Amino acid sequence: MSKTTLKKETTMPFLRFQGFTQPFLKSVASEIIAEFAHMIHIPEQIVKLSLDHAENIANVPPTLEISMFPRSQDKHDAVASAMHSLLSKYGFHQVHIYFILLSPSLYYKEGKPLITIPEATYLESH
Repeated sequence: MSKTTLKKETTMPFLRFQGFTQPFLKSVASEIIAEFAHMIHIPEQIVKLSLDHAENIANVPPTLEISMFPRSQDKHDAVASAMHSLLSKYGFHQVHIYFILLSPSLYYKEGKPLITIPEATYLESH
């Protein structure tokens, strides 16, 4: 595994949910994380899952925002399909799923683009 690949994988991805309850997400978090990590071949420990609270005013469906570094289109399609199937199993059939694709050169740790942080320094701090 190259330095760049290792550093990319140790900082991503973020799964942010809106329109769900905390008890529900806590009850299925391990299942969501395991499925997601398996699909994109990363350790479960680096998948970050959060519930974002927003004051919905009108016509706001439950959403899953996935922020990560780009993968192939078929991989994004497969992840979205798997997340939809998993959430549908629990009665959430109308969830909007979308990706925020990030660039390592525009992702900053310690004030430096991710791709320029020396591997030893990064690994020692985490």
